[in-house]
Amino acid sequence: MPRTAAPPLPVSSVPRLADSDRRRTSASVILRSVLEHGPVARSTIARLTGLSPASVTEHCARLTGLGLIREAAVPLRRNGVGRPHVPVDLDDSRFLVGGVHVAVPYTTVALLDLRGRVVARRELKHRGLDPGAVLTRAGDGLGALLDEVPGCRVLGVGVAVGGWVDRDSGVVVEHPLLGWRDVPVREAVGVRTGLPVHVDGHARALVNAERLFGRARGSRSVLQLFVGNVVDAAFATHDEVHHGPRSQAGAIAHLPLAGGTERCDCGRVGCLQAELSERTLCRRAREAGVIDGVNPMHVLAAADGGNPVAVRLLRERARMVGRAAGLLLDVLNPERVVVAEVGVLFREDCLAALREEVGAGRGAAVSRSSFPESVLAVAGGAVALDVLYRDPLASAPSISPEPS
Repeated sequence: MPRTAAPPLPVSSVPRLADSDRRRTSASVILRSVLEHGPVARSTIARLTGLSPASVTEHCARLTGLGLIREAAVPLRRNGVGRPHVPVDLDDSRFLVGGVHVAVPYTTVALLDLRGRVVARRELKHRGLDPGAVLTRAGDGLGALLDEVPGCRVLGVGVAVGGWVDRDSGVVVEHPLLGWRDVPVREAVGVRTGLPVHVDGHARALVNAERLFGRARGSRSVLQLFVGNVVDAAFATHDEVHHGPRSQAGAIAHLPLAGGTERCDCGRVGCLQAELSERTLCRRAREAGVIDGVNPMHVLAAADGGNPVAVRLLRERARMVGRAAGLLLDVLNPERVVVAEVGVLFREDCLAALREEVGAGRGAAVSRSSFPESVLAVAGGAVALDVLYRDPLASAPSISPEPS
């Protein structure tokens, strides 16, 4: 059942554009500082951000009124003397965001708090790939989750999808494995939920999650490599994710991979997606008698159970992922590389194989995703959370009436 979006914050006067931009940027910097360092004194925020104490005090009052931060229960004393510094911390008790991730076999719907933690989630196996039906079920699935947490307020919904996703229009331009072209995802999910909806590619969503809540926080440049049925990437520098015209950046499916043997639908041999896809992993596992289905987690379970063929398949795939990461490292030279791939997420030997293939000489820190148990749910929610942390004054409703 559609839900009414929280009302926008009343504005008594419209500031000049420069003032508006400055306020938005300052509020974003302060909220992110509280997320990272809270409970934290306002004076410390001023020192960390370079903003004036008066500006920090003003914005903290505004963010408190919006319900995004609150004063911590225990005041901080400096050297045990003088007036106590009452710290502020993120208020993660009032609001949630919805998250939707559309994969090839199923859709994940989830609710996340403001720290990016998954509160509830559900997987909805596709009954067909018609986009209207898939997105309708996603909206209904979110509604069912919301019914389980009565009284919560949802700021918006993030939708993450593989393939070519135009963030500005909220449209999946092309997703060959789903057979989707020019699907108006934002409109479809918005009509079903009655909430603000934001849409982005899942690799870009994950790099945003890493910079907000994960190990990549504070890194100057980050490469996110997503290896599932879809293989794509995202690159962020100085807290900005590169999207490119119509958000087409990160399309690496047809980059050639040395040593690849799989024939791609494009007619070439060794394209990244053909070689590294979970479909390829599962087909090879079936041919070797390891599994009899299409679930890569079953390959992982067989490896964890000591099946040597499953172990070999996962390690070989991790090495090929490392080879792909090396290609991108040579071009982009990021400070950190984050990989979401089933073997690397859950097995130390696969992570070691990946790192060995990348090679220490390239200089980047290489790690698995910070969200191994909930990577798809976090991807969806991170799309909405990124919007909130970039512009909290516009994204959060007031929790109390504005003074007249």
